[in-house]
Amino acid sequence: MSIKHGLLALLQEGPKYGYQLRGEFEVATGATWPLNIGQVYTTLTRLERDNLVRGDAGSADKDGRSMYEITDAGRAELAKWFETPVTRESRPRDELAIKLALALTVPGVDVRAVVQRQRMATMQSLQELTRLKRSSTDGEISWQLVVESMIFAAEAEIRWLDHCESMLVRHRGTPRPAVPQTYEVPAGEQEARS
Repeated sequence: MSIKHGLLALLQEGPKYGYQLRGEFEVATGATWPLNIGQVYTTLTRLERDNLVRGDAGSADKDGRSMYEITDAGRAELAKWFETPVTRESRPRDELAIKLALALTVPGVDVRAVVQRQRMATMQSLQELTRLKRSSTDGEISWQLVVESMIFAAEAEIRWLDHCESMLVRHRGTPRPAVPQTYEVPAGEQEARS
């Protein structure tokens, strides 16, 4: 999720100050994505530049902070965002997959140890998330959705790490070239194919 769309979604409810947006964003995401106020105001400046929000200096509070409201163009952008599925291509790169792929090519790296350390860290994270979910009594559904998404992602990562380890066991002893090799057709086969 982009901060841009998160702020537009919060402004859909009505005009808000930057600090108010920051607090509501963290409540809506269960504080799993903490924002600093600089990110909020930088994003608001861009949104205002793109005519997706407008700041009202006349409604500034005693500290000089402006109230922001969503524009019609901002509503259209938000509706488009909600209607567009999130694709794998639009998500950030998977650092763990890249790390394991590179670990296979670097001499001296114990890839199974990398997998085991990651599994332990992910299991600890999963336990903390599960405790957090159980301790919640407020029933805030937006917060529950975020926490459960993180739980499902952690469970999937553990299953994937199990799969990686079983692949490593099956391919142990099989030398893996650092750079893919091209296949050369033996001379006899080459003539038969012509």
